Amino acid sequence: MHWVDWLQLLLVLTIITLLAKPLGLYLCKVLDPTAATFLDRPLKWLEKGIYHLCGIDPRKEHDWKQYLSCTLWFSFASVLASAGIFLLQRILPWNPQGFGSLSWDLNLNTAISFMTNTDWQSYGGETTMSYFSQMGALAVQNFASAAVGLSAAAALVRGLARKETESIGNFWADVVRVSLYVLLPISMISALFFMSQGVPQNLSAYVSAHTVEGGQQLIAQGPIASQEAIKILGSNGGGFMNANSAHPFENPTPLTNFVQVILILLIPSAQIYYFGKTIQNIRHARCIFAALGVLFVAGVWICAGSEFTGNPDWSSLGILGANWEGKEQRFGIFNSALYACTTTAVSCGSVNCMHDSFTPIGGLIPMLNIQLSEVIFGGVGAGLYSVLIFVLIAIFIAGLIIGKTPEYLGKKIEVLEIKMIVLAILPYVFIVHLFTCLGCSSEWGTSALGNQGPHGFSEILYAFSSCGANNGSAFAGISTNTPIYNVTLALAMLCGRFCCLAPVLVLAGSLAKKKIHPKTAGSFPVSSLIFITLLVCIILLIGALTFIPALTMGPILEQFELLRGVLYP
Repeated sequence: MHWVDWLQLLLVLTIITLLAKPLGLYLCKVLDPTAATFLDRPLKWLEKGIYHLCGIDPRKEHDWKQYLSCTLWFSFASVLASAGIFLLQRILPWNPQGFGSLSWDLNLNTAISFMTNTDWQSYGGETTMSYFSQMGALAVQNFASAAVGLSAAAALVRGLARKETESIGNFWADVVRVSLYVLLPISMISALFFMSQGVPQNLSAYVSAHTVEGGQQLIAQGPIASQEAIKILGSNGGGFMNANSAHPFENPTPLTNFVQVILILLIPSAQIYYFGKTIQNIRHARCIFAALGVLFVAGVWICAGSEFTGNPDWSSLGILGANWEGKEQRFGIFNSALYACTTTAVSCGSVNCMHDSFTPIGGLIPMLNIQLSEVIFGGVGAGLYSVLIFVLIAIFIAGLIIGKTPEYLGKKIEVLEIKMIVLAILPYVFIVHLFTCLGCSSEWGTSALGNQGPHGFSEILYAFSSCGANNGSAFAGISTNTPIYNVTLALAMLCGRFCCLAPVLVLAGSLAKKKIHPKTAGSFPVSSLIFITLLVCIILLIGALTFIPALTMGPILEQFELLRGVLYP
């Protein structure tokens, strides 16, 4: 790695650190319906209009059962709305290419994918989706799913901050305010920036161009900039084009690539400051931020270092070792590795290169980022409540070590809380291993592979890990647009979303009822180097216990085979 690469990484970390505080303070106001924001004058009338039209009283708060019920009904309605648009795509407007309806299994998979903030795509966007489907279903769900995730995180934060109450906020007010005051304005500014860099935004039919060789090439058009903005900001990741952010219409320049990395990390980093401000313990939030920063930098260093090393056998042929396969020349190796680590650490799923073409260790890091439940900053909302689950585990283990009932922020962590923590983690681990085993041992699973051996295993493991963690990025090299893959991946997405979100809301309700006990000399210091070290170790330990055996059969074995000169094309 060159010193310029380290400088760029330092610049990324500096920018998100500087932006975390102002945006975190702004989130505090947005997630408090009684607080005023600087956007009240242009948007308050719209917020009130939505409440009036939908019969919502934003002042009436929900307990965890009501909050969860609203979340489930809203998500169910989202799936029905998207599936209906896909079903009627042929007769709906803004379809200049005349695309037909999706098959039942692809319809189901896509509707669930975008509702769960996964945005897994078993299709090529520019060859499957009309402009109406891209805007009316996919882009809308990019806003809605991100708002739901941040609302759930806010509910858990309120549960930790409040005492002796059952209310954890109003789901409808949270979703409306997050969408209007956070996602919409930042997306509009980002879309304008992308348009200035050459990203198309139109409703024109595709253009047929004559190539130098004398052939014809169909050049896709469409409302790309608007979808690109919320796809990146909301940690969604579903691209307008099949090549996603590797396509020059989605990510045309190194500058847009850099801005996309910042936008992916923007809300996930700010929500940590929001958490610290709400619980009135900024030092604790900084410790969490530091722990996640250490993991993020370590991942980028290992991934980029492996890609710069490349195949050790190439040196004997007099070829430079760097692995350029599957990477865009306009971004280079470091920017490809940085983007891959960012998008998998933050559950965005957008890609600017093909992870399938990474070296074994280079590909292991994005996969491990996902399998660590994407707590390294994590997605919008989902990243915050996931990392707080790991914080509670760390506090529980610390309590066992010192022989004291574990307490977190003055609240005792008891039997119900531990059960919810376990329920939030285990279903994901189970569903990924189950479907990976079924895929590897069945004709429907192996027949879709583009590679054999440990690399083929990695393709299946990555697919179910990505969908189960609601990431959506693909290892590529695997054809998943089949009925069985579409259904099993959809089940993994549902499990990954709601088997974690439901226990989180139960946890929020339970914590909100508790008293806050004064801090004593025996309380575990959550604003110290000891806590940072413990949190990093717990995150890595849980990942090692659950996924290292599977990773050993995939990228780790492939790395040993690579050292022997054995490839799996």
